[in-house]
Amino acid sequence: MKILIISRSFYPMNSPRSFRTTELVKEFSRKGHEVILLTHKQDNVHIPFEDKYNVKIEDLGKSKIFKIDITKGNKFSILCKRLIKRMLLQLIEYPNIELMFQVRNKLKAKESIYDLLISIAVPFPIHWGVAWSRNKNNRIAKVWVADCGDPFYYNIHDSFKKFFYFKYIEKWYSRKTDYISIPFEGLKKYFFKEFESKYRVIPQGFNFDNTKIYDKPIKNDVVTFAYAGGFIKTARDPKKFLDFLVTKNTPFKFIVYNKQKEFTEPYNDLLGDKLVVKDYIPRKELLYELSKMDFLVNLEYDPENQSPSKLIDYSFTKRPILLIKNNEFYEHVVDEFLSRNYKNKFEMIDIDQYNIENVGQQFLNLVQKE
Repeated sequence: MKILIISRSFYPMNSPRSFRTTELVKEFSRKGHEVILLTHKQDNVHIPFEDKYNVKIEDLGKSKIFKIDITKGNKFSILCKRLIKRMLLQLIEYPNIELMFQVRNKLKAKESIYDLLISIAVPFPIHWGVAWSRNKNNRIAKVWVADCGDPFYYNIHDSFKKFFYFKYIEKWYSRKTDYISIPFEGLKKYFFKEFESKYRVIPQGFNFDNTKIYDKPIKNDVVTFAYAGGFIKTARDPKKFLDFLVTKNTPFKFIVYNKQKEFTEPYNDLLGDKLVVKDYIPRKELLYELSKMDFLVNLEYDPENQSPSKLIDYSFTKRPILLIKNNEFYEHVVDEFLSRNYKNKFEMIDIDQYNIENVGQQFLNLVQKE
């Protein structure tokens, strides 16, 4: 089978969409399919990737648009640039709109020779570029699946609501797809109901075969726990949890893998060496480090509408999980965890359904149905 995948996010990027793309590319190739990936190619890392996994990576092209740098200038100029950047994003999805033209330019030269085309958002202009290119005379592929990790028009986690005309753009590309894949059932209500027959739930896929975890008894000198991932103010905010930890006189070490230092900096002096903030590291290294913890912390703020990718990783490490819901927690449960009592731990999820072999097959099944 000949498979074309289009995605901005790909190895070595460290993001859920990058993991999605990278694991699918490797899995399809492993099964013997001919795989072509359109992305922003980096020769130094992607040429060795091509040789190792027997895939072909084509470059979407260099960016030709002006990027607004909001890190330089005085406070007033930075504020003005932030406003301009936000306005352009709201009005025309700038700078991501360039992807629509890049995808269009690459696809207009291709013929309908692919069995399966998977376009992966975000950003959504990738889907728009495919829709712009696909017509009755050149469908590019027998089956097009638009993969959506999040909703677009009805994304409740965006700070600003999309302007009304974007719903027509979403409906336009949706009409041209054969299928729209989403990672879990709860997202369906944030997509247009008129395309419900096209929605297919295909979860995030992971290759667990080559990922190692620490398999010896945990013997940390002090109770050591970790959180890995992003923070969101008023939602996935660690403030209440950190405030509670400040009140504890017992020894512990809390390791946070996160780039948003503004959330943890106020606690550097208050917690001292009890708080260790580290930058993100590659997923395989991260899982090994997390597997050496006494327990892991999950800040859950919207379980109905959020993908469980973090819980998949946490469950793989086989470490107890302390679940904090919507910034609220029971203090006695935290105290139990700090004393290595895990009777109230979160029940780990079954990770077999997220095995990349099963996930990849779900995409292939869509072609076999046609």
